[in-house]
Amino acid sequence: MNLFRCIIFTALFCIIFTVFAFSAIAQTADEHAGHHPDKVAADTAASMNKMANAKDASGATKDIGAGKKASGMGAGMGDMMKDMGKPTNKEMYPTLMQANELTPEKRIEINQLANKQITEGNALLDIGLKQLSGATRLQDLEAIKEANQQMHRGQMMLESGLEGQRALAESIDPRLTALQWFNREMNLNAIENAKKHSFMGLSWFHYITMFLLTAFAVTMVWMYFHKMKRANALVEKLSGNPKEDVPPPGSDKSGAASAADKPGTIPTASPADKAGAPPAVNPDSAPSKPNSWTGTLLVAEIFLETPNVKTFRLTEPGGKKIPFNFLPGQFITVTINPAGVPVKRSYTIASSPTHTEYCEITVKHEEKGTVSHYMHNEVHIGELMQFTGPSGKFTFTETHADSAVFIGGGVGLTPMMSAVRYLTDRSWKGEIYFFFTCKNESSIIFREELLYLQKRYSNLHVFFVLSQQQGEAGVDFIPGHITKEIITERVPDIISRMIHICGPKPMMDAVKLMMDALKVPKENVMVEVFAGPPPAAKTPIQPTGAPVKPPEGSEAAQPAATPEEGKAAVSQNKEPASPEQDKGGVVTFVKSNKTAVLTADKSVLEASEEAGVNIDYSCRVGTCGVCKIKLISGMVTMAVEDALTEEDKAENIILACQAKATEAVSVDA
Repeated sequence: MNLFRCIIFTALFCIIFTVFAFSAIAQTADEHAGHHPDKVAADTAASMNKMANAKDASGATKDIGAGKKASGMGAGMGDMMKDMGKPTNKEMYPTLMQANELTPEKRIEINQLANKQITEGNALLDIGLKQLSGATRLQDLEAIKEANQQMHRGQMMLESGLEGQRALAESIDPRLTALQWFNREMNLNAIENAKKHSFMGLSWFHYITMFLLTAFAVTMVWMYFHKMKRANALVEKLSGNPKEDVPPPGSDKSGAASAADKPGTIPTASPADKAGAPPAVNPDSAPSKPNSWTGTLLVAEIFLETPNVKTFRLTEPGGKKIPFNFLPGQFITVTINPAGVPVKRSYTIASSPTHTEYCEITVKHEEKGTVSHYMHNEVHIGELMQFTGPSGKFTFTETHADSAVFIGGGVGLTPMMSAVRYLTDRSWKGEIYFFFTCKNESSIIFREELLYLQKRYSNLHVFFVLSQQQGEAGVDFIPGHITKEIITERVPDIISRMIHICGPKPMMDAVKLMMDALKVPKENVMVEVFAGPPPAAKTPIQPTGAPVKPPEGSEAAQPAATPEEGKAAVSQNKEPASPEQDKGGVVTFVKSNKTAVLTADKSVLEASEEAGVNIDYSCRVGTCGVCKIKLISGMVTMAVEDALTEEDKAENIILACQAKATEAVSVDA
């Protein structure tokens, strides 16, 4: 941009310089005489005196040629005088130029000189005519030329005398008469006439040139602003940051700021909200709708947490606040194109919503993970990446409960870390119990920060459970695997607490069994699935109005489950029966007119990817709802359907990432 501005300013300077230069170059002799009348008169008079006193025409010409530097006008007269014969015939013009006023003495002098010029001019004309007549008879070309010159000299002397007589008869300034004669002889009248017809003394060439240069300058300025406008629009498009809505005139912006108006505050529910009244929410801090934003974020920093875990700090490319609001525990989806084919993966936001200028995702490097491998090895600081978000229901804020128990394993601690950061930033007074399980001390993610926060906030209690730690460690830890005894010894009155579990599936299944054994109400237990569940857990779903097929196997004799009952069974962590694993089906994608083999352990989304059918997705674990499609015929089973509403189920909407079948089905994709 700076280079472009320099070019613009240089062009404008050149335009101004060119206009002035053309004006100076195009100045005529009359313009020069108008600016310096005294100097021109003196120079002309001096030239005339020299010619009048010269002994012959060649001498006068030589003298004037030597004086060219003194006056351009005198030089022109010198060229003219070369062919004008006797120098004494030119005394009229210096006499007129030197006459300031027509005194009686000056009138007598001019009259005598004019009569002499007329007499001598007539004589030269007579002689010339006789010479011309004789030369013509003899066909003497040289004599004819000399006769013509003689006649020309006579004519010039005659005209000179007549001009003097006219000056006396009309009583005009003699100098003006001399200048008029000079202009006529030098063909300067045409220039004078052109000047009279021009505007402000400039020719059409000047105006056309200035118009073209002005048009060029205006065009360049317009291009500059248009380019800046397009650049700003491109930045807005890349960042996905829409222009902020301006409140209508008269809207209430005064008064004390409520909790929702404070930066980084998640709006809380008032008693009126709980009763069903719509809450008054500040749109600047209200959580964004699920997957309502898609755009580009800048990788501002990369932090190495452990040997195989990195944190990526993401900012808005234009330096503004991030273009969406999120709750602690929500995730965003990154899209990469490592081989020209888009691949998406979802990562929980580990940072706190109170920091609106950035968000962070923490990624573990998986050996066979396409996206995690790309993130760890190909992404560098300053890179722009495409994201969609936010999404997810595994959230916790100060309005959910009076206390919280977080149990995380491995990189599954990220949603809980976001909640811990948020709650401590908000100085929440509720008790927070955070159990983090991993292999050893070197695998502890956010170790220093957790220790610092625990030391700073007395209501935060952090417990590290290390399953493979050898020897001593630099932190207090609990050896082995987490058990219900470990939990109950450190968390009093566990039944009344809100429990959040996230991590590897074996750990989560074990902790859920512990919660059941401790009689913790199921509505108090929230689980975040980081990977798709095994194909055994299936809930039968089929189009409305069709008979519901009972589960096969040992549960075949039990009453058939309706879709609503199936969902209830999933939410209560009951394991419905699974079909025989050796059976498969075929899925037909109606819009795309394609079919694919659908084995018992393959989802509709996976089959669509193999068949080249584009079904959009994000989390792949049934929580975001991006992969919703309509089931046209057949029956599918889904292990997780958190993203489906009752209206979705009534309209036969399924989640492609969860839908599996062992028979022929067709979907609207």
